[in-house]
Amino acid sequence: MVVGHLCADLRPKLAGGERIIPGTIAEVGSLDIRAGGCVANTGGTLAALGAPTSLSAELGDDELGSSTLNSLRQLGANCEGVRQVPGQTTSYSLVFEPPGDDRCFWHHVGANALFDGRRVDPDGADLVHVGYPALLPLMYADGGAHLEQLLARVRESGATASLDLSTIGPGSPAAQVDWSSLLNRAVPLVDVFSPSVDDLVSALRIIRPVSAVEVRALGHRFLRLGAAVVLLTNGPLGMHLFTAGEERLSRSGRCLSELAGTWADAEFFFPAAANGPVVTTGAGDAATAGLLYGILTQSPTQEAGSIAAWAAASKVAGLRRLPRYTVAGPIN
Repeated sequence: MVVGHLCADLRPKLAGGERIIPGTIAEVGSLDIRAGGCVANTGGTLAALGAPTSLSAELGDDELGSSTLNSLRQLGANCEGVRQVPGQTTSYSLVFEPPGDDRCFWHHVGANALFDGRRVDPDGADLVHVGYPALLPLMYADGGAHLEQLLARVRESGATASLDLSTIGPGSPAAQVDWSSLLNRAVPLVDVFSPSVDDLVSALRIIRPVSAVEVRALGHRFLRLGAAVVLLTNGPLGMHLFTAGEERLSRSGRCLSELAGTWADAEFFFPAAANGPVVTTGAGDAATAGLLYGILTQSPTQEAGSIAAWAAASKVAGLRRLPRYTVAGPIN
């Protein structure tokens, strides 16, 4: 089950060099509209890889919400938990991604402002992934009380609890939150924690780590805080996977606890690799989905990390929908 942030991604095709200059017109290419955010990206990738996946999120009852829901249904996941809220607008992101450069977003929160996790029913799920609390105002209100309650309910149900973050804009309401304190309370309830290094830099207001040693220290910080598995994605610098000891892994819900004996005390680095055009949107979500798919299929630690790296590289290379995956590799 993948729950949390859902929006429509509106992406004009850019040639590079476009600038916003008042009073002028800049010619751009065609507009690509698709479901975006963690629920669409991570949930859609899990479904594409072959995992039975259900989604829970909020949309507006406007035309954009209807088209986003239709787009979401095409991903192959169960969308019964996606609600169109009467009178609300649908969240959207204007995604600006010049060729060869990292993307930036203009974001409207819309119906995501109503997501508090209460509708999420984890019973029967093996794993519940929560995405982007910094873009869900009720999830970081009151010090993250709703986020803690949701994660606690997931753990109590026996499911494995997973959490991913998003980069926090310096002028956004989420930037006023003490994320260090919030994560100190939330991460002990998390079995799989998969933020990007940039997410953590913006949340914790720390200097960006420049070496593998510093990234490793950041990963171990969250193992000490109580996470069982930590995946830190770091863009073109690759990704790092860390796991806790056997005792912590044995308390990690249905699908991860069974791996405790073989996954304990592991550490792997996976270099970034991509061919063709560079498209960064959704790469981190794809990495998370690849790791979770590896856990759901009881794969060895290194193989699960390799699936995560392959999924991210495929997205970066411009593959819109990943193929199904088996122990022998992707099925084209």
